[in-house]
Amino acid sequence: MAGSSHGHTPAAWTGVIIAFIGFCVAGAFMVMAQPVGFWAGMVIVLLGGVVGAAMRTMGLGQHKRTRTAPHGGHVTSREPAGAEG
Repeated sequence: MAGSSHGHTPAAWTGVIIAFIGFCVAGAFMVMAQPVGFWAGMVIVLLGGVVGAAMRTMGLGQHKRTRTAPHGGHVTSREPAGAEG
């Protein structure tokens, strides 16, 4: 994976940061024994995934690479070209 830009996009960074904040909120409220605050933190975690997916849909995520298949068609792959085993 060192040769790819896996996760180095605004969509990925934003989604992970929001999810991290949600985990911190949920953890703090769990220690304080406040179930409502814990579940609010878990909602924030889910919101991070939704925001990341929405940003990817808007074009701020990593694009899928296409390569030519042996039969002449195009194959969509997440692997870099030449990574097939």
